[in-house]
Amino acid sequence: MTASSKSIRAAWRMLSAGLGGIPRARQEEPPLRAELLSADQMELHGKALAATHALSSVHGPDRLLPRLIDNEQALIAVVKALTVAVEARYRVAPAGVWLLDNFYLIEEQIGTAKRHLPRGYSRELPRLLSGPGAGLPRVYDIALEAISHGDGRVDEESLTRFIAAYQTVTALKLGELWAIPIMLRLALIENLRRVGMRIAAGREARDLAGTWADQMMEIAETDPKSLILVAADMARSDPPMTGPFVAELARRLQGQSSALTLPLTWIEQRLSEASLTIEQLVQSENQQQAADQVSISNSISSLRLLGMMDWRKFVETMSGVERILLQDPSAIYCSMDFATRDCYRHVVERIAKHSRLSEDAVACKAIELAHEQAERRGANERSAHVGYYLVDKGLPQLERVAGMRHTLPDRVRRLGRASPLLAYLGGIALLTILVAAVLVGVARSGGVSTALLILICVLATVCASHFAVALVNWLASLLAIPRMLPRLDFSGGIPRDSR
Repeated sequence: MTASSKSIRAAWRMLSAGLGGIPRARQEEPPLRAELLSADQMELHGKALAATHALSSVHGPDRLLPRLIDNEQALIAVVKALTVAVEARYRVAPAGVWLLDNFYLIEEQIGTAKRHLPRGYSRELPRLLSGPGAGLPRVYDIALEAISHGDGRVDEESLTRFIAAYQTVTALKLGELWAIPIMLRLALIENLRRVGMRIAAGREARDLAGTWADQMMEIAETDPKSLILVAADMARSDPPMTGPFVAELARRLQGQSSALTLPLTWIEQRLSEASLTIEQLVQSENQQQAADQVSISNSISSLRLLGMMDWRKFVETMSGVERILLQDPSAIYCSMDFATRDCYRHVVERIAKHSRLSEDAVACKAIELAHEQAERRGANERSAHVGYYLVDKGLPQLERVAGMRHTLPDRVRRLGRASPLLAYLGGIALLTILVAAVLVGVARSGGVSTALLILICVLATVCASHFAVALVNWLASLLAIPRMLPRLDFSGGIPRDSR
């Protein structure tokens, strides 16, 4: 065995060690590759997919972040092994070259995915009840379908039509729409890992075939009679009759000395049991390498595209809540900047989360309240703007209409906003009295004199007030969340009626 072959074998041992924590079933998962669909076909597929999705009411554990970490470890191990193969001047499949040349981009995208996928993030998303993606977020399964039917290629038009068609059957939540970019990124990284594992397995099989070929060629030159013993050893080792192994062994042995036809004959006999030939496996391997190269190049190109797409425009185009709020009778909502519109939508999302109504239904309630005031007082009235019921004094009315269930922190904040000065000073006074009473009670139980007890009471009150002010200020910083001021979008110039 040559020195380069030994280094490659060491690289595969390192690869196996790096994947030790990943189940064998996951290592052998096929790439995300299904029937290629056009934009029109993806539109039809979106409707069909929505009809098959059933949601679970149980919030399970976060499985996406551990899966991302597994994928990162697997890709790093594959790249290290391929790097050793390149340094040893071994042939690497074109898909492996793509993976090596663009691994810096993959690492950047994995880092971005980790930042945008904090622990527990996916637990808030609706999950599938059954099927292959049971327990995973619905939007992740949508991303997998988009990647599978594009062979790793993300097309903005096709994706837009796919999501829009899906929502004609089942509306996605705002949180799911915002999660589409990160889910697509996770699906592409998943696809890269699967193709990378296939590349690594193929490289390992070719290295095994090369090792046997080296031994046979050496024996054929020095002692041809002993070649049958080497062929018998290979037969006893039961090598995998896969495309990479057979193709590499045939490439190395065909056209050499006549003595080397013996192992090739044995290979032919083994393959004939499965109604295959060496030529068929070589052709299949070449096709597989071409398909893997397309999947790798498409996935890497799609990762670049995700960073260039305007996802704010995508979400607003796909959002049913956005289309409803645009019916604002005062026509102010459509003139606001993106941050303000997004703030309004998040209020709708929050109310729907704590009520039995959907997000679209909550938005409709807000529009109905605004229309009632517009018919009663005119469209120029403050209460005729939908924002009056989302971020202003009409918010409690909308929450009552929607049947929102308030959490304890919300109740405390609401009480504090109703009487802020009373809540602030009352909290300080109450804490001061409680702490001072405890200190004075301890002193009194010690049997101190009345004059000393009065002095202790004064000092305890002063000290307790400092502690109370600090504690109340800290609590206020947690409960008093700053609210953004609604703004109009004057980026294109100030309109005449607003000057």
